[in-house]
Amino acid sequence: MTVTSTAAGASTGLRRTTGALFVIGAIAFAGAASALSATFDWPDILREPASVVLPAFSAGGAGLVWTWFATAWTYAILAVPLLLLPTVLGRRDDPVLRVATTIGAASVLLSLIGFLRWVFVVPSLARSYATGDEVTKAAVDAAWTAQHQFGGALLGEHLGQVLAIAWSIALCVIIVRTGVLPRWLGVTGIVISVIYLLAQGDVLATALPGFPVWDAAGLVGSTGWGLWVAALGVTVFLGAGRFGETVVVASAGARTDVGARTDDRARTDDRAAHGDGV
Repeated sequence: MTVTSTAAGASTGLRRTTGALFVIGAIAFAGAASALSATFDWPDILREPASVVLPAFSAGGAGLVWTWFATAWTYAILAVPLLLLPTVLGRRDDPVLRVATTIGAASVLLSLIGFLRWVFVVPSLARSYATGDEVTKAAVDAAWTAQHQFGGALLGEHLGQVLAIAWSIALCVIIVRTGVLPRWLGVTGIVISVIYLLAQGDVLATALPGFPVWDAAGLVGSTGWGLWVAALGVTVFLGAGRFGETVVVASAGARTDVGARTDDRARTDDRAAHGDGV
């Protein structure tokens, strides 16, 4: 009993830190993304041509670059609690959760690359477009399209989002099957993740014109997913789950086995004393 209680107590700080980081990351990213939407018409402007995007980017000045910087690194916060979660849930040996955690961490990295290109790649293109002649503008337009499709559509919006959705669905399935966290969180997460996945139609349409697009999926899916991450953080922070139950059950089972063997030995000795043995 003492060992189990000490282990549970030692994990409380880590559990609360993990939950708080989920909440902080979700809220901080939502704030940065809201500022980006208000100042740069993001994400709608992503589907505009270079002749619209690059002048608007130049008009935003250094403040817009710093807003992109903040958007990128507030999203990156999520990698930390994501990596800590298996330990907090007492499921570090769960192979499915291990794979899902790796996928989730990769998704954050890919999204980070997609965001940071607006800090390290786009500014030079915007300057060249603003000061160049028609030939230069045509070259910049081609360069813009190439990096936008690769760094934005492929790495950030497609791989980054799909892998993030894969992580959340895998985690939610584990939640529903084991009850390690409240099952409503798992069910809600699966529904939201599926809606978020439908937003990939808009991404695929950039490469496959005419691909079916549900316009509301992006807003509903991304907003819902962010709220779900915040709810996950609150749930973990409050300890609303069966944290460490596996350890407790295993320990209880071990004690039961020891007790059973002790009882068997006592009964054997008793029978021997009364001549009932072999």
